[in-house]
Amino acid sequence: MIEITTTGATVEQAVADALSKLNISKEQAEVTVIDQGKKGFLGLIGSRPAKVNVIKRKNAIEKVDQYIKDVSKHMGLDVRTSINKEGKMVTFQLESDKIALLIGKRGQTLNSLQYLAQLVANRHADQFLTIMIDAENYRKRRQETLEYLAKKMADQALRLRRPVKLEPMPSYERKIIHNTLSGRRDIETNSEGIEPHRYLMIKVKK
Repeated sequence: MIEITTTGATVEQAVADALSKLNISKEQAEVTVIDQGKKGFLGLIGSRPAKVNVIKRKNAIEKVDQYIKDVSKHMGLDVRTSINKEGKMVTFQLESDKIALLIGKRGQTLNSLQYLAQLVANRHADQFLTIMIDAENYRKRRQETLEYLAKKMADQALRLRRPVKLEPMPSYERKIIHNTLSGRRDIETNSEGIEPHRYLMIKVKK
């Protein structure tokens, strides 16, 4: 049950009854007062009970899930989601007959959707959650591509003896580059720019 309409001698009593039946706190509820009620003569004649409608709010993960589906629908896509939560990391696996449209060139559409979904989570979650959106194992394939790119661009920086600038990437992709090159003593990496257009510079250590 996520919604209920109740009555009581007062609005407060009607709300308390609804919260009890939904087994939620007031912070988890959206309350609409349908009727403030009316006290009759001597508390009896002409009295009318208060009436409220109470809806159980969706939690942050449900909000994000609905957001993903709404955005996909506006793109003309029917998307199915499966959700996995491990600690503060929440991964949404997406399935669709036109999944390539959701991934986009170099994952740009998927990254944009993930960035916006993270904002939704931040707005509704009681604690910080990290949102990851994946489709057809794209993230793993992208990681392998980034690891190869990191080594290739590091070699280029060494060969040319000048910094190499990479394309803007979300923070977790930049972290893959950082981690791939962290063991090298001849190369250093730095993030520059402002989100969501922050990028990596690969430089030769002096």
